[in-house]
Amino acid sequence: MNQKNGGFVKRMLLLFSIIGPGLITGIADDDATGIATYASVGASYGYRMLWGLFLITISLIVVQEMAARMGAVTGKGLSALIRENFGVKMTLFAMVTLLITNLAITVADFAGAAASLEILNIPKIISVPLIALLVWMVILRGSYRKAERFFLILSLVMVSYIITAFLVKPDWGEVIKSTFVPSFSFDRDFVLMFIAMVGTTITPWMQFYHQASVVDKGIDVKHYEYEKMDVVIGSLVSNVLAFFIIVTTAATLNKAGITIDMAEDAAAALRPLAGNYASTLFAIGLFGASLIAAHIVPLSTAYAITEAFGFENGLDKTFKEAPVFYGIILFFIILGSLVIFLPSSVFIQLIIISQVVTGILTPIILIYMIVLTNKKEVMGEYVNGRIFNAIAWVTVGFIILLTVILTLSPLIG
Repeated sequence: MNQKNGGFVKRMLLLFSIIGPGLITGIADDDATGIATYASVGASYGYRMLWGLFLITISLIVVQEMAARMGAVTGKGLSALIRENFGVKMTLFAMVTLLITNLAITVADFAGAAASLEILNIPKIISVPLIALLVWMVILRGSYRKAERFFLILSLVMVSYIITAFLVKPDWGEVIKSTFVPSFSFDRDFVLMFIAMVGTTITPWMQFYHQASVVDKGIDVKHYEYEKMDVVIGSLVSNVLAFFIIVTTAATLNKAGITIDMAEDAAAALRPLAGNYASTLFAIGLFGASLIAAHIVPLSTAYAITEAFGFENGLDKTFKEAPVFYGIILFFIILGSLVIFLPSSVFIQLIIISQVVTGILTPIILIYMIVLTNKKEVMGEYVNGRIFNAIAWVTVGFIILLTVILTLSPLIG
């Protein structure tokens, strides 16, 4: 009995030592643009799209598992594998599109962090420089494990979304019913909002970051079963938080007939409807989510570009050892800080551009991943199984269909 208990404790300690890449990727996915989308879903359509989170969670687990498995088996990042197997031209296309979309997302995350602090009466002129300095200092500490520990501690503030959902006292009977009973409309706006919810949950930067962080942390095949659990936990946490964000805005903004464009709009609108505590907690969650993503998205880009073109990278390296890696991150931080002072109309246009580019890039990256995880010369005995492949291809097909609909939507009605 003692041996069994000892073995269980040992396995749990090993799991806790490995958890990080999947959990951080999942939490960072609920960034400023993600929160804005989920809040808009609840504000516009109440609880009607909650059931869709189940389907998205399955797809998210499949996609992130492939990225993590490739990292553990090959010891290489996704962009390095794309270059080796698909050539420089395809790699260059992927990197240029990733750069465009990630720049816009970084700007959005700096904006989200600054706007959340404005709700807490801290002006942008003070908060933005401090946020930029904090991001740079955390990344420059020269240790993957230290940075990961900071991200995990910071992610605890995301619990505020769960607390907020209970504070606004939703109709839990209606919530449960909408979670398990699908409700769909072929109304154009409903379809586009559903597409946006899918698109904000499965994005290219996630795969590049997740795989690179598995490599940077040194997780190999021997410990991969634990990393697989990390993938599942991260995906579940990501969409559980999305669930409570939708519930919060459905129970308040939707009932009051209020629609929103940005995540900070939701936090501000909650104050007269649900009180200061709910508004403040939502703002705290937005700050934490935006701050995590303001680290992770530039990191994802730096990993991807340096892997693609053979430059040194990794948080365990110094600036002198990996100047291009840290230079890309610094460029993102500076741009994220400066663009935030542009007019809101320009900022919204940037977000729209990022969504369009993401819609184009996501199916391409997912196809690369499926092809790579089916290559025995790349994955050996760890290639995809039939059932896994079926789910992966259905996911890709569904995202391509949604991308086509989203692209053609301006021509419809």
